[in-house]
Amino acid sequence: QVQLVESGGGLVQAGGSLRLSCAASGRTLNNYVVGWFRQAPGKEREFVACITSGGGETYYADAVKGRFAISRDNAKNTAVLQMSSLQPEDTAVYYCAAADYYYNFRRPSNYDYWGQGTQVTVSS
Repeated sequence: QVQLVESGGGLVQAGGSLRLSCAASGRTLNNYVVGWFRQAPGKEREFVACITSGGGETYYADAVKGRFAISRDNAKNTAVLQMSSLQPEDTAVYYCAAADYYYNFRRPSNYDYWGQGTQVTVSS
């Protein structure tokens, strides 16, 4: 079983950047598909980005494509979500998650392991 802990959230002005980290323990994160999701108040949890095991492929939600980048730091057993050109609509709690397979990577139900989330607030 893998445990996940997110960090790096905070308050930023529109147009700014943040770097979220997802630190894993218990297992090697590179063996898992890693997804980032976000959930705003009153809304469902939505897919943001995914990276396949080994890091060969990445996928993004249309809303963040070109602004966010997902990657791995295998030396630190960590996944990273680099966010730039942030907008108020990006405000949410961001979660990282890990899964054995990526067939339904856009769905939260595809993931077996979740972090506790980190708050991202973008002011206008």
